[in-house]
Amino acid sequence: MGFFIEAFLGGLMAGMLYSLVALGFVLIYKASGVFNFAQGAMVLFAALAMARFSEWIPAWLGLENKFLGNLIAFVLAGAVMFVLAWLIERLVLRHLVNQEGVTLLMATLGITYFLDGLGQTIFGSDIYQIDVGMPKDPLFLFENTFDGGVLVNLEDVYAACIAALLVAVLSLFFQKTSTGRALRAVADDHQAAQSIGIPLNRIWVIVWFVAGLTALVAGVIWGSKLGVQFSLTTVALRALPVIILGGLTSVPGAIIGGLIIGVGEKLSEVYLGPYVGGGIEIWFAYMVALVFLLFRPQGLFGEKIIDRV
Repeated sequence: MGFFIEAFLGGLMAGMLYSLVALGFVLIYKASGVFNFAQGAMVLFAALAMARFSEWIPAWLGLENKFLGNLIAFVLAGAVMFVLAWLIERLVLRHLVNQEGVTLLMATLGITYFLDGLGQTIFGSDIYQIDVGMPKDPLFLFENTFDGGVLVNLEDVYAACIAALLVAVLSLFFQKTSTGRALRAVADDHQAAQSIGIPLNRIWVIVWFVAGLTALVAGVIWGSKLGVQFSLTTVALRALPVIILGGLTSVPGAIIGGLIIGVGEKLSEVYLGPYVGGGIEIWFAYMVALVFLLFRPQGLFGEKIIDRV
């Protein structure tokens, strides 16, 4: 039982990180109706900015306080993501208003390759470390209840709590604020939203900035765990089954989908892996996504599209 709880908790914490990455896809889709292939590149770009600023700021300002240096680096990285959102709206999205979805999709592919190249040019292409002070020592729980206790990674606990807090804030933002309602209106119909006075350009800057902040938090967490390297862009691929499962238009769906995928991966690897030769954690999520695409393509919480002819 203790081993099951250990695997279950590990899956929940991994699932929260998947949800955090998936949120970036959901945010962009809710505001523009397009799947944002650039989300992985945004995670990498934000992580590179955070890693390099955390190195440069103490040297530039002569700071010895590590927390203050990381805080300033995070604020500067957030400012970079705002400038990036503004440039994407000004140079790309503004010229593609009311265009077909496939046109916007191809635009995000172009943004992906541009960010990959720009990140290497500005911040370098080495492997960088992000140290924000999250503890990396393991913690043993329920030692008196289960033999050997339940092993929990403290860094994963901190990361899951941060991801959960951000998810809660974004959920409230979409449900309770006028800007959040405007984002949903823009996603439903660009022309109708403009006709009632919703400034489409400003909304797109806001949503790309929020998606950029989400990418920054995800990049910091994943960079702290794995190091900042260009393979970090593939973390977006781990979020694809999450949004297929939860639904492209649902913030709660991204959360629930991430938790289901995270727990499913861990438990399947532990209990089914020995019977199929291991490695099931790599493809389990995609098999689940395939089943949903066949029988419920809109996901658990996505909106079902009904075309009347």
